[in-house]
Amino acid sequence: MIELLPHIYTLSNGLRLVYLHAGSPVAHLGVTVLAGSRFEEDHEVGLAHFLEHSIFKGTEKRKAFHILSRLDSVGGELNAYTTKEEICLYASFVKTHLNRAAELLSDIAINSNFPEKEIQKEKEIVLDELNSYLDNPSDKIFDDYEALIFPNHPLGNNILGTPESVQSFGRESLKQYVDKFFFTENTVISFVGDIPLNTLVKCLEKHFHSMPSGKAKAIPRTFENYIPVKKRVEEGNYQAHAIIGGIAPGYNSEHRRGMTLLTNVLGGPAMNSRLILSVREKYGYTYNIEAQYSPYLDLGYWSIYFGTDQKYLAKTMKIIYAELKKLREVPLTAKQLLQAKEQLKGHIALSLDSNLGLMQGLGKSLLLFNQIDTIQEMYASIDKLTSEELQEIARTYFKEETISELIYDVKPDSGN
Repeated sequence: MIELLPHIYTLSNGLRLVYLHAGSPVAHLGVTVLAGSRFEEDHEVGLAHFLEHSIFKGTEKRKAFHILSRLDSVGGELNAYTTKEEICLYASFVKTHLNRAAELLSDIAINSNFPEKEIQKEKEIVLDELNSYLDNPSDKIFDDYEALIFPNHPLGNNILGTPESVQSFGRESLKQYVDKFFFTENTVISFVGDIPLNTLVKCLEKHFHSMPSGKAKAIPRTFENYIPVKKRVEEGNYQAHAIIGGIAPGYNSEHRRGMTLLTNVLGGPAMNSRLILSVREKYGYTYNIEAQYSPYLDLGYWSIYFGTDQKYLAKTMKIIYAELKKLREVPLTAKQLLQAKEQLKGHIALSLDSNLGLMQGLGKSLLLFNQIDTIQEMYASIDKLTSEELQEIARTYFKEETISELIYDVKPDSGN
């Protein structure tokens, strides 16, 4: 059993720290900020992600080369990611280099100055990333689907932005975004490693004391009035691609854990999920079919994605709708429920087996919920789920009249 017993500590300037001791020579330190793409204004689409790239390009005392080589030179790693709700800057390093890693992360998070010359070079890199992403229909369809179900809302925008928006960004827009979101009340530091808490706190107090404070935590604009949409477009792909899904509960909903279990049963990562067994194993209609549940602070969405030969598209859709109907109308048996619970608990345990993933997850949990659930608490919430509760969740969120569809049909001249 993995023991997840983190300690939450508040630094003197109000910056929150979540600390977990792990007996490893490698430590992981992250700075997670509530500043993801859903907090962007209409003229800022893609700015959070562009900031994630540009924040490594220079500070008041370092050029890009010195930032990138500071940890690399001692075998460590410096990286970042952007989601709809957060930006995370993080470092992995041998524990003897804590001071080097903490000082570097603080310098980046607090003192980045975004040299104009570096920004122009980074635009080309991000535009190349955007083109590469749009070249992949199994990725592109998710962005198009989010735009379909969250119209005229930041949740529907591509995290990478558009070529036009990326070209419009400059030093001032980046500095304004940092000033707007990078402050103590809106930020969490997370740590997993074999360093005493008092040693870590002393180091962080030294390096993060100058982070601005005194502002209210960012609040995202909520999405309301979901309207189901069905859309088909022709794309120049060799396969047909499709997503069906709809609105789902958010992080703070009592239905979140049940929705996670249902999605797992339907098309989770295991090879014995219902859609894998029916669509792939029984009929051979597709190589890849998966169900996902993506919760945000206030709401979420569920989706089922698959790619298939155009001639199997309608048959695959029919099977999916039949499986959704079964979840609405037929409660899980005691044996099925027990198996689903044990499988989900196993997946949680595996996800906690990576100290890097743990560090990132702890930071996100404290930032979004202001609390950390131990693995025992997560297991207890799963064990409480009943077949009746799961069936009610299925009836609420899998109703046929609330489902949206996005289909990429194969163009007649695409080679099929």
